[in-house]
Amino acid sequence: MTAARRERAALVETMRAAGPDAPTLCEGWTTRDLAAHLVVRERRPDAAPGILIPQLAGYTDRVQRAAAESKDWESLLDQITAGPPLWSPLRPLDPIANMDEMFIHHEDVRRAVSGWQPRTLDNQTQDGLRRALSLMARLTLGKVPARIRLQTPDGTEVAAVGKGPELVVTGEIGELTMFVAGREQTRLTFSDPRVLDAVRAARRGL
Repeated sequence: MTAARRERAALVETMRAAGPDAPTLCEGWTTRDLAAHLVVRERRPDAAPGILIPQLAGYTDRVQRAAAESKDWESLLDQITAGPPLWSPLRPLDPIANMDEMFIHHEDVRRAVSGWQPRTLDNQTQDGLRRALSLMARLTLGKVPARIRLQTPDGTEVAAVGKGPELVVTGEIGELTMFVAGREQTRLTFSDPRVLDAVRAARRGL
């Protein structure tokens, strides 16, 4: 089983334990809303582009709300478990396209409650996240007013993006992934609090 498939199974298990009305780190979304998002992303090619394209987001939101309201909780979880259907272009790309998606949203559920702790990730999961981190950082942090260097605790640089005053972000691969995804609930250290504040302010406007 690939790391992406394992993370998908773990996400579904965590969501099932949390129930459909639990909070998530996705603002305004319960676990039911998050489940509907994942189903629409993989099973509604007419609506999926609105996840990334703001001009199409209204239609995507309507489809997602309809999915959340019309499908029972177990049906949503079963569709996530099944993964992309046979006709979906995401199916052969699952190990690449869904590694970050499943990990980040799994943590969105785990970290939305007090007392959460980072998981110890196996090497395959860390490698999968590491491969996508540089591209993901360029997409989400390339326009902030800083030179951001992401590194692991042993000093290994994972990615460097942007221009301006330097901000070194240090942490494990999973924590760096959550930071690049815009989540504040992380276990990281930052080299310059003032630059960090500027980055956070800029990201709210992205």
